[in-house]
Amino acid sequence: MLVPVLLFIVGLLFLIKGGDWFVDGASALARRFHLPELLIGATVVSIGTTLPEVMVSTMSAVSGHGEIAYGNAIGSVICNSALIAAITIAVRPGKVDPKTLKTPVIFFFIAAAIYCVAAYGFGEFTRPMGFIMLAMFVAYMVANVRQMKNAPAEEHAEEEELIPLSKTLILLVAGAAIIAIGANLLVDNGTLIAQALGVPESVIALTFVALGTSLPELVTAITSLIKGHSDLSVGNVVGANVFNLVLVSGVSIPQSSTLFGVNSSLVLDLPVMLAVMLIMTVPALVKGKMNRAQGIILLAIYAAFCAIQFTM
Repeated sequence: MLVPVLLFIVGLLFLIKGGDWFVDGASALARRFHLPELLIGATVVSIGTTLPEVMVSTMSAVSGHGEIAYGNAIGSVICNSALIAAITIAVRPGKVDPKTLKTPVIFFFIAAAIYCVAAYGFGEFTRPMGFIMLAMFVAYMVANVRQMKNAPAEEHAEEEELIPLSKTLILLVAGAAIIAIGANLLVDNGTLIAQALGVPESVIALTFVALGTSLPELVTAITSLIKGHSDLSVGNVVGANVFNLVLVSGVSIPQSSTLFGVNSSLVLDLPVMLAVMLIMTVPALVKGKMNRAQGIILLAIYAAFCAIQFTM
């Protein structure tokens, strides 16, 4: 049992470092081609911080552990919104640009609607739904480019020393490779730990794996707080949540646990995912600002969600 736990931790560390290198390399590459800073944050950074979730879920689905793939996608959205963004909002609430937030929020809830149709209507994700999700990913990227293409680059961006192209490519390749290794370690040993503890794979995925793969977002949130840009963290979280849904599909809805005699995913996981996103985004879209009460409520929901998962 000790070896799987240690390898699970190593996998988490690999995901963190790999995600960090990938984001650095991708950002440097974007700056080299003079892309606006806002576009980099809305696309490159969100993709980079979501790579661990995508890699873990893909490898889980391929290796026959669909519950980890599904649980990681839904659990990461809940973790991003009710823990990571919640900490940001509770510590330093501030103003948010509704126009910038509007596009990712719309795409998120469209993707969530497709998830609900799959869960409540079919109990699984069909191949056409997978293609729809991939098409949404392309549409989301195009919408971001169109929205941001007229935004001027940061004035200081030209003054920053560019990372050599060779180092940039090394960061990208090494980051992706380390993320892949970390994802393998996380999935394989997470499965062993779940089996040893008698805990369903979906519960492990919804909690520990989801938290582990969301660590890049947590690092981004902490960095944003230190620099006084809490809105960047919230924007990154919403963008990452979109990628979590549109890039992870083709898996079955887990059937291992029930709540009130009904599949727990239908009465707990999906409703909580929708609720925390609504609590996080609606005030920002309507009033253009966050308040500390939001963060506290979201943190309470996350604590209750985790407690219920381990008592079912």
